[in-house]
This record gives sequence, C-alpha cells and structure tokens, in this order.
Amino acid sequence: MNELKTAQAGTLESNDIMITLTPGAEGSGVVIELESIVLAQYGQAIRKTIANVANEQNVTDIYIKAVDRGALDCTIQARVLAALSRAGVILQKELI
Repeated sequence: MNELKTAQAGTLESNDIMITLTPGAEGSGVVIELESIVLAQYGQAIRKTIANVANEQNVTDIYIKAVDRGALDCTIQARVLAALSRAGVILQKELI
C-alpha cells in the first residue's frame, strides 16, 4: 500500500458525516473513533459500515474519526471512500 496521508471528507451538516483519516501505527489495524447523535441506536451499525469499507479496500493500520449527524449507510460509504482516495489509497472497487 502507498504511504498514507491525513485526509478528510464530509461535513457537519444534518444527515452527513465527517470522516477524518490519519495513518495508524504499524500493526494497529483499523481504529474507529465515533461521535454520533444516534450513537445509542446505530453506533454499532455505523462502525460496521466504516470497517467494511476499509476492509474491502484492503486498508490496515489507519485511524478513522467519524463525526456523524444522522448519515445514511450510502453516505457513510461514500464519505469513507472519498477520504481514503484523498489519503492516497488506490481504490480497489467502488461500493456504490
């Protein structure tokens, strides 16, 4: 995998999600920090969606901070893909 850089995608508007990626320590895996207005109801599903996108793109050792404002799964996927692309990941395939 190419050298990753810090990248961001999304906004803090209603029904969106802000994804910020930074390279993680070697061997750290995919670490997700999540803030959400619907954390109690959908936190686990949001984390799973983010992790699935990272896994499908063969990304490891990355720190992902997500600030959610009620985004749908398709929006979450699109924002993670955009941030990964901006971070220098050559996307394996499009999810949407």
